[in-house]
Order: sequence, then structure tokens, then C-alpha cells
Amino acid sequence: MRGAGAAGAAGTAGAGGGGVNLLSLRSHNAALVLDLLRTAGDEGISRLELAERTGLTPQAVSKITARLREDGLAAEAGRRASTGGKPRTVLRLVPEAGHAVGVHLDRDEVRVVRVDLRGTVVGERRAALDLGAGSEAVLAAVREAVAGVLPAGGEGGVRQRVVGGNGGSHDENSRLGPAGLEPALLGVGVALPGPLDHGRGVLRRVTGFPEWDGFPLRAALAERLGVPVVVDKDTNAAALGLAAGGERGSFAYLHLGTGLGAGLVIGGSVHRGARTGAGEFGHQVIQLDGPPCTCGDRGCVEVLCLGAVARGDLDEAARVLGAGAANLVGLLDIDVVLLGGRTVAAAPDAFLVGVGAVLEARARRTGQDAVPVRVAAGGDGAVAVGAAQLVLGPVFGRGGG
Repeated sequence: MRGAGAAGAAGTAGAGGGGVNLLSLRSHNAALVLDLLRTAGDEGISRLELAERTGLTPQAVSKITARLREDGLAAEAGRRASTGGKPRTVLRLVPEAGHAVGVHLDRDEVRVVRVDLRGTVVGERRAALDLGAGSEAVLAAVREAVAGVLPAGGEGGVRQRVVGGNGGSHDENSRLGPAGLEPALLGVGVALPGPLDHGRGVLRRVTGFPEWDGFPLRAALAERLGVPVVVDKDTNAAALGLAAGGERGSFAYLHLGTGLGAGLVIGGSVHRGARTGAGEFGHQVIQLDGPPCTCGDRGCVEVLCLGAVARGDLDEAARVLGAGAANLVGLLDIDVVLLGGRTVAAAPDAFLVGVGAVLEARARRTGQDAVPVRVAAGGDGAVAVGAAQLVLGPVFGRGGG
């Protein structure tokens, strides 16, 4: 499977997998202004407030907002009274001006969402998938699922290219154009089990699927879809989405579904590690000479936890998950543990109680306050929504792709 689809597409997503290349976002300052428009909501924000909050001159803000309005990204939201002068015009983000697609490529299904510039889900599709069926079958399934969430009439011609397979060409329709054009598809974020090289978009020995080792997924999908593609681990994407959605501080997102992994946010940023391999939470050994795991080791948290789930013993599964979480808390001293994934979504109370009990017992032993445990927002759709944030993050000057 090595190397398929790589030709001609290696640079599509930009160096380091940055992803988007928007005509209107030529500077970090423009991204800051756009993010303030996003957070202001429908009430909007004035140019003077934008200048005060960014530290830019009013003239610079005027130039930036004029370009954003020209591109259809910003619009007037009325006027607001001011002290000692004429009412100020306030501006707002036009969320429907651009979209991003997030893909959760799991071992047995593909889930795709389309979100607007505020991250609101406006389209969704999911279908059965066999990750071991081979690269061509998987890539075709992703392309079909992505096409399925795009409007039948356009996305500025992007749906035409996705459905027709005219990939590899990045014309003006793949970016934000002047007001009046169809909403632009900014790019596609793809999240799947690791390990993988996030920077280059190349898969490593995906646990349970060693045949994907070395496959250039980002380049192959960019060639087929004709838009920028960013690739990351499923847990990292979910953690990024949670941070973008308002989760603060340092936290661990533990995802229990067909596998078990962690997304780590330290000091507000996703921690991927020096080789983008951080978060292989499920493959910490907690039982020497335990049952063999698909990673090749024995007694991993993942094999013990999934084994208990398969037996219907959710209390034991939660206890094992809690033991792994306690190790993580002791190592990183995080603020909160968030639980997610389809297995957690099917029985959230059992996992909250079980993991919480282990962390409380640890707190009693150490004399510290227990780290709180919560079910992550977004349910089992958190990974796909987070994958879309791999594209949106850089647009608004946040970490992402």
C-alpha cells in the first residue's frame, strides 16, 4: 500500500500540513480580526473595538475589515451608540461564507461532518467501512462520504471536482472569493487511529493494520478531492475540537471505541510530541505478561479494557480505564479527564463512576484533590467535528493543522 496516490500532491496541503490557503487571510493580523468577529457572534464588534483588542491601528483594522467584507467573510451588523460621537458601525462574521469538512476514519466506519466558519455542523454522513480493505477502497469511501455532505448545487464547484475526481487542481473556487459566490470548501481534516506522522500526513503502523505503514494519506486524499487535506490522530482532533469549543486549561481526552487513545491539551495547545506520537495512551502496559495486544505488546490498557467490554463487564472496563487515567494524572498533573468514544457514549454513567472512583482513591493516597472526570461534549461525533477544526484553526489564528 506504500506510495499510492502520492504523485503530484505532496505540496497540496502546504509545508507541515498547514492546510488552508485563503486569499483573504494573508497575515496573522487578519486571522486575529476574523477570530474576534467569530467570538463576537451576531451582535458584532466595531472597528474601534477590534483595534483596541488587537493592538492594531484603526487604519490597519479598516484595511483588513474592508478586505474581509469584499471576500464575503464579514458584513455590517447595525450600529451601536458611542460616547461623545456618532454611532459606530459594527461588523459580524458571515459563518456561511466558508465551510470545512471533518472526517473520522475509524476501523469499521467513516463519519463525515461539514461545519461553517463558527464550527456549527450543517451536514453529516456516516457509513460502514473496513479500514483493512485496502487503500483504493478506503479512499473511494472517503471521497464518496465527503461528496455526500456537500450541497448538491455547488460549494463553488468543489463538489463537482470531488464527485468527478478531478483532483489535484486548486483553482480559485477552493478558496474564499468575492461576495456572491457559493460558500467555499476550505479543506478537509481527516482523523484516524495512530500512530502517524501528522506533519507529513503519512501513516505509521496503525494499530491492528500494519499494511498502512508508510502510506501518504494526506497526499493521496488531496489528489482525489482537489482541496487541501490535513491528517491527525483521532484523539488529537477531538482534543483540538474541545479546546476550540471552550474547554480550558490542561486536560486529557480519553477515547474508547474500537480502540483506546488519548488526546492531550497542555497549556491550551494540543501536545503531539517531538515525533507527533504522543497520546498512545492505550498501549501503556499495566499487567506484565498479560493478554497479547494488537500492538505486539502484552497487558496493555487497551486490550484489558476492550476485553472487559467484550465480556459485558463495564465495571471492570471502567476500573482499567481509571488505572490508566490515574497514571496520566500522576505524570502530567492535568486539570480534568474527559471521556468520549462510542463505548463511553453507550454507558456514560458506568465509566464516570468507575474512572472517578479510581482517581478519588489516588487522591486519598496522595493527599491531593481528586481530578474531576466528565463526559466530553459532542458525544461520539467529537472526533469528526474536531477534524474539521484541523482546517478552521489556522484560519482564525489558532493551533490546528
